[in-house]
Amino acid sequence: MALLNLIEKDQATGRVAEIYETMIKNMGFIPNAFKVFSPSAHVLDTQFNNLGYYMRHKTLGGKLLAFIRMLVSENEKCKYCVGMNAGILFQYGVLPDIIEQIKQDPSKAPLEEKELAMLLFVLRVVKDSNSIKQKDVDKLRNLGWTDTEILEATYHGTTQVGVDKIFNAFQIETD
Repeated sequence: MALLNLIEKDQATGRVAEIYETMIKNMGFIPNAFKVFSPSAHVLDTQFNNLGYYMRHKTLGGKLLAFIRMLVSENEKCKYCVGMNAGILFQYGVLPDIIEQIKQDPSKAPLEEKELAMLLFVLRVVKDSNSIKQKDVDKLRNLGWTDTEILEATYHGTTQVGVDKIFNAFQIETD
């Protein structure tokens, strides 16, 4: 049981109710990953809008983003997010034994060179942001990434750290 009082569908009002209805329409249920934000309509709305933005991203693919979230969450020991994103990766054809290998060595992620470089960059930012140098950003640019994409992938990974900490702190349950 979560440590916060989460708002259930039948208790939801205003923007929380609107978001819940959209989730039910699109996903068939309201994941605990969103219920945990329900005590604050502002925070829930922010998370909901971020999810929508990244789900429709034109250049940062779903597989890359799932790897970013899963590996950041593995580092943060967030079982909920590791499991959720491993499930998403399974839908992309990444089998559980391969996922375990990638957790040990992210450079083995089955991504094209450009995406793998982005994944490893974001993981490095999360692990030690002070280690990033101009040559690291230039490498991504040389592979064809724009500054917008570099920032957005990095933002996605670094905000995952905060989400993991919230999920762990308030002990949300797996759906």
